[in-house]
Amino acid sequence: MTYFQRLIVNTLTFVSLSVIFPNMIYVRSIWMAIIAAFVLSILNMLVKPVLTILSLPFTLLTFGLFSFIVNAAILKMTSAFVGELNFGFSSFGAAILMAVIMSLVNAIVSERNLDKYNE
Repeated sequence: MTYFQRLIVNTLTFVSLSVIFPNMIYVRSIWMAIIAAFVLSILNMLVKPVLTILSLPFTLLTFGLFSFIVNAAILKMTSAFVGELNFGFSSFGAAILMAVIMSLVNAIVSERNLDKYNE
């Protein structure tokens, strides 16, 4: 999946999750969702590898479930950079839930994209 396709998927995921869970995630507008998706991609590129290496013992101890905590921390950082009034979560638990849902959505979309190229 290309970079722009991943940006579109993350943007649509942010918007749809803010509609499905209005008390957990807040997105001011579609433009804020696009900016949040862009900031998330930058943080995934720069900060996530460092956090993944630092949290490797916890990730191994929890059989990989701690990676959702790392993803939630990245989402909260995205919220802090974009601004809590523009893009925010009600709690860290909401960020964990959003991280799990976004991981599932990205896995489904990536798998669907891989099947298209294998045929």
